[in-house]
Amino acid sequence: MRIFVAFEGSFEPFDVSADESVQTVKLMIKDYFHIPLSEDRQGRRYLELMYAGAALRNSWSLSDIGVSFCSTLKCFVKKEDMPTLYVFNAVTQETMPIMENTSILGKKVSDLRTLVTLRCGFPISVYCLRTPKGLEMYDCNTLADYQTDIGTTLRLDVWDGWKEFLMGCLLGQKLKVQRYLSKEGPVLKYQKRVALYIAAFYGHTELTEWALKQGVRPQEAVGVHPYRAWCHEALHADVSKCPIHAAAEAGQLLILKAFVNCSILCLECKNALGQTPLTIAAKHQHKDCVLYLLSKMWSTVSFLKISVPMRIYIKIKQWVLRAQSHKDDKNQLRRVRVSGAKVGDIVMVDGFTKPEMTSKSWHEVGDKDSQSTLSKLPHRKHQRTSRKPGHPLAIPQRDTREQNFTFPPLVNANRFSELQSHQQESQEKITTTVRRKEKHIRNTYLPQVPLPPVPRADYSHPRFYSTTARADCLLRSSFTSFSEHSGKTPRENAIYCLAVA
Repeated sequence: MRIFVAFEGSFEPFDVSADESVQTVKLMIKDYFHIPLSEDRQGRRYLELMYAGAALRNSWSLSDIGVSFCSTLKCFVKKEDMPTLYVFNAVTQETMPIMENTSILGKKVSDLRTLVTLRCGFPISVYCLRTPKGLEMYDCNTLADYQTDIGTTLRLDVWDGWKEFLMGCLLGQKLKVQRYLSKEGPVLKYQKRVALYIAAFYGHTELTEWALKQGVRPQEAVGVHPYRAWCHEALHADVSKCPIHAAAEAGQLLILKAFVNCSILCLECKNALGQTPLTIAAKHQHKDCVLYLLSKMWSTVSFLKISVPMRIYIKIKQWVLRAQSHKDDKNQLRRVRVSGAKVGDIVMVDGFTKPEMTSKSWHEVGDKDSQSTLSKLPHRKHQRTSRKPGHPLAIPQRDTREQNFTFPPLVNANRFSELQSHQQESQEKITTTVRRKEKHIRNTYLPQVPLPPVPRADYSHPRFYSTTARADCLLRSSFTSFSEHSGKTPRENAIYCLAVA
């Protein structure tokens, strides 16, 4: 069976069998036209046959797809590029392919982080990159220094306890963002700037409105984490990017309008390369944003007797703001401007301090802090033996579990009179003992602890009445057993406990 193959302007006949597969026909075409095909880690070049507008798979046979005598097949050479690098995002648990030229492997880590920021929308100071072995990659080094090869999967880690907060920013969930804000003042301000930056990149209007109400300015740079504020000389250049730049890069027209209405100074806000939002929007080919920014830049501001162009109005407003800031500085006596960290602040030193960018969840960091701040009471068994016998606060305690108090057996009503007389004799003995020991106890404890006067001998305590005589006998027997086993009267025991307290 003869068929025809159209390839790059030529039209050639081929004699094939009806039972031949598409893969066999491709090999015939490759040998006839001497087409170089390849497949490696950078990509692959392969042939694709089309019949009746549909691409043919290699396992199909010509008869199954209806290729008949004198049919025409179209042949194309396609090239599929493989990602140079992969970046695993620890927040979203997704892997981002980096489709760049292999020349990026010879560049610095800072260049790669710039590309990652454009892909994920995170500010440059929120995350760090790590090698597959967990080694942190610093901006000043090249990718070759970390033996990064084609197809390597790097890891994107964020600050500990920030995963839930950043996830809320990505989804535009205002309540979730508010829940996971930090309680530290400087970190809280930084998180609000980060929230506005991410909301501007993804176009979350509700989160943007909340951040603006919190006092975050769209023309204010996101900056760096307060723990890293001291090393401003070695920071990435993109830390000076503002939320207005993120909105221009992503082409978020509604967010741009909200920012310009909030502050007209956003039109002239420049990044580290000196690019305005209009330049950034034109670079990324966002037509609607370019038209809006152009109409704002070439508009005029009208006053009572004069109208000035927008550029001049912005310069005048900048000059007025600078004058006000200088005036405020002069009002404060000898105000010293301190850049970076101050005494008592936490600082992060690359390669020396314990890494704080390991993408731990908020719950893990919170549990760790609570365990370090909250102390647990020792077990009762260990608490008894925690103090040595010679310790000034040691209190001799008896193990009540080893002492078994034995109470006298219950008696009937006929022996009630005998027990009552026995109780009176015991009370007289106790009163006599108290008087003898009172002389020794009074000099030791009474000056420190005022107590009620010693009861008189003829004083009789009120009798406890119960519904039955059996209950009264049991109660009186309990008091007698306590005095016999403890070796102290209730008054002596009270004096001793108050003195120890």
